[in-house]
Amino acid sequence: MRKLSVVIPKGSIFESVTGLMNDAGIDLRMNDRAYRPLVSDPELEVKIMRPQNIPELIELGSHDAGFTGFDWIAETNADVMQVLDLGLDPVKIVAAIPKGIDPRDLRTRRIVVASEYEYVSKKFLDHEGYDYVFLRTYGATEVFPPDDADMIIDNTSSGRTLVEHDLIVLATLMTSSTRFIANKRSYEDPSKREKFDEMRMVFKAILDARLRVMLEMNIPKERFNDVVSELPCMRAPTVSPLYNDQGFAVKIAVPRAEVSRLVPRLKKLGAMDIVEYDLRKVVA
Repeated sequence: MRKLSVVIPKGSIFESVTGLMNDAGIDLRMNDRAYRPLVSDPELEVKIMRPQNIPELIELGSHDAGFTGFDWIAETNADVMQVLDLGLDPVKIVAAIPKGIDPRDLRTRRIVVASEYEYVSKKFLDHEGYDYVFLRTYGATEVFPPDDADMIIDNTSSGRTLVEHDLIVLATLMTSSTRFIANKRSYEDPSKREKFDEMRMVFKAILDARLRVMLEMNIPKERFNDVVSELPCMRAPTVSPLYNDQGFAVKIAVPRAEVSRLVPRLKKLGAMDIVEYDLRKVVA
């Protein structure tokens, strides 16, 4: 198999994507050729590009695979295989207007709409029946209203930037997160498919592990059934007898979000010596 050509995004999602690759044992090291980092996996070659360009490059077959936001897949209408929704860097694509503007007023006149998302914006505006002039932006879209635009269509994670610029959300067009995508011909190529499946499995195992922690505890024999019945295990806990028949040692992976509620409950039911630690990968 020739090397799999992978494109990773520069900008805001670069750190989360490279962090995932590093956790998967794919180490990247920047060199003088800033857009072509050295990669530890001999089966991969990597290039860094703008996330806006990645879906079309993957569709064209310039590269086999890449990472980008679903918003840019939708914006470019690219015909690519979405191998895995990584769930990283989630954002909403919203239509926002200046605070104090009556939304009904925007439907009585021609308005200026500013956005980086031309296809997504026009699809929304046409569906809603707005009379508009579209203004393409290249970053910092939130600064356009009220002087240079009546409405913006932009991505937001926390909404803080919108608030800082006295903007309110009029409508949510879609939600987006980082996707691992592939060229369809490359994905169906038997000589490459194994590598795709391997990467997907490892990425999913890492992402699943980030949502869980491992709990270990000792349980007296007389409290064993009460404690185990409270455990939200993936399948069944790992149980080992303690020395001198003093009870059982139990190990289990549990959802991270449940730990603050679960540990006091287990302690109350009789569990002892409870230890919590992070996981690296969970392969179901």
